[in-house]
Amino acid sequence: MAKPFTELTLADVLIARQRIQPYLQPTPLVQAHGLSRRIGSDIWLKCEFMLPTRAFKVRGGLNLVSHEAEHQAIGSSGLTAASTGNHGQSIAYAGQVFGFPVTIFSPENANPIKVASMEALGATVKLVGKDFDEARNACETFAQRSGARYVHSMNEPLLIAGVGTAYLEALMSLPSADLLIVPIGGGSGASAAGLVAKSVNPAIRVIGVQAAGAPAVYQSFRSGRLESTSQANTGAEGLATRVAFDLPLQMIRHYVDDIVLVTDEEMRQAQALIFQDTRTLPEMAGAASTAAAVKLAQTIAGSRAILSVTGANASMPELQQTWRIIDQ
Repeated sequence: MAKPFTELTLADVLIARQRIQPYLQPTPLVQAHGLSRRIGSDIWLKCEFMLPTRAFKVRGGLNLVSHEAEHQAIGSSGLTAASTGNHGQSIAYAGQVFGFPVTIFSPENANPIKVASMEALGATVKLVGKDFDEARNACETFAQRSGARYVHSMNEPLLIAGVGTAYLEALMSLPSADLLIVPIGGGSGASAAGLVAKSVNPAIRVIGVQAAGAPAVYQSFRSGRLESTSQANTGAEGLATRVAFDLPLQMIRHYVDDIVLVTDEEMRQAQALIFQDTRTLPEMAGAASTAAAVKLAQTIAGSRAILSVTGANASMPELQQTWRIIDQ
């Protein structure tokens, strides 16, 4: 059962920071001058794509697996998780570090770059179902039958605490920030960002960003209930979730000020803007915060904003589409 969000505190993030410090270097927070001029705000990018798996989730994976190893909570069947790729890479990486077998369930159309990365990290990858939620159902059945430690991608306090270390780093580097914008798939990143930001500075504004074609958390945020959609109609793999989850939704409704929706085209345009400014190219989900900042430019004008660039594991077809925009 998920730990109530009221029991998850900044102290958990500080402990996570200590746990993962031997394995991960802090990621850069860089000022984006071109984006700042375009948006009319002081824009800083938190470059989570600089982590070993090129995505933010490895922070949570290392924190959880380190804790579970210390408490001998992982048996001979090892670890299992469902993922479109970045969560799976996180658990595969942590499993390799601590010497546990890992089985990842991904949808049949999973990004081959992420699948290859998980396999290179020693994980067994099973491609099941048309989307993340079908893969998740297969994973949960496997966990029940095998006894593997099932690492839910969202309802895991240790994952959220680990992810929170990114925002602790960011606010230690830029304590004068007054706005934080974070993408939302299932919501672990936004949960962590809100917890850290509001604990450090209750006045800071936290905005989550979800894909317009996969708005389950957006809808749940407004209704107060766990909502789901019939499909996740977005090319942003990290945001392609059809359901909301209990723990992150509780935290998001408590700590996050608002959620906005962005289209796939807006995310592709944001990818191009980030490339033009920094010569780095995030995946679509990683550009969602920038897409939201551009969309909200008039509303956030004059802010000092941290935008979380959460990953850079784009597939070749996605890169080709984005490159056509850059090359125009």
